[in-house]
Amino acid sequence: MSRPLKFEEFRYVGDKRTQRYHDLDSPEIDQKVITELMASDQFTCFAPDTPAEARNRGYRAAD
Repeated sequence: MSRPLKFEEFRYVGDKRTQRYHDLDSPEIDQKVITELMASDQFTCFAPDTPAEARNRGYRAAD
């Protein structure tokens, strides 16, 4: 999957509504979920761009 324009430099994107983060490099990622998330404007990124930082902010990995 190509990364959304706003996240070209980030691997992990968080959904503020569900407190879940998605790995944009995962081969199993559902493109429809990411498209809907970008349309909702309820997303965030993490710095540093790591799962540990996402968990530190209260996010959990998406299924």
